Amino acid sequence: MGERRREPLGRAWDTRFEAGDPVRTFNWAKDTEGFAGWYYSVTAGGHVGYESWLERDRLILMDRDPEIVGIASQPFWLRWREGKRLRRHAPDYFVRLADGRGRVVDVRAGDRMDEATAELFAGTRVACRAVGWEFSHWRTALRRAARRLRGAATRPPQCGCPCACRHHR
Repeated sequence: MGERRREPLGRAWDTRFEAGDPVRTFNWAKDTEGFAGWYYSVTAGGHVGYESWLERDRLILMDRDPEIVGIASQPFWLRWREGKRLRRHAPDYFVRLADGRGRVVDVRAGDRMDEATAELFAGTRVACRAVGWEFSHWRTALRRAARRLRGAATRPPQCGCPCACRHHR
């Protein structure tokens, strides 16, 4: 969906990343630790990828957040130098907020956070701050809320309003 290009984030910050395709493929191998799949997001108007149960739970919560108007998985590559080392990271999600701001979301369980990942997230946080975006690292599942929303994701929401919105079709 669109062209790929490489440029500094400072020049690309206003790109509609929420409308793009993932920059890398998801791992679908049998007998692996991860759990990759596609979730149909009403907010995104299509399928959004995830690579773990925790990412999927976060995606369900973001899809129900009225502040979020766009969601994309693996939206772009961030590349930067750290001393002599070249670093790169594809964040888990980019979300567009209703007021036009951007938010980058990385999902990693606290017990799976190693030093290398912490460094990548710190670099991502710096890049986000430089262009006026928010950065969010989601560490744990809100088990009760996520379980309730997983069930709700399998049936249409009941808004209770007397309008002719999509919930009543």
